[in-house]
Amino acid sequence: MDRRQLFDHADRWVGWVQTDAGLAGGWHHHGARDSYIYVLRGGVTIEYGPTGRDQVTAVAGDFIFNPARMVHREITAPDEPAEFFVIRVGTGPQNVNVDGPGGEP
Repeated sequence: MDRRQLFDHADRWVGWVQTDAGLAGGWHHHGARDSYIYVLRGGVTIEYGPTGRDQVTAVAGDFIFNPARMVHREITAPDEPAEFFVIRVGTGPQNVNVDGPGGEP
């Protein structure tokens, strides 16, 4: 994964991310930061929710919203790298790694 910070000030962070094809990231959340993601190239599936069974899939031109503290992971489509433009709004850590999404509420 190649992640580049483009802007970071107070409660706003802007970045560009590129991931390899077929990459499955680890479970994590972004603390008190809402994430707004625009898919520039490729495709990605975001797994989230109790036991990670919920998912949303997006391709180039799609927009994804990940609310603060939502435990999730990204899985890049198998056939090509993915590229994203990301805006995070809120304070605290950019990334908090966790063991998994947890069970039923």
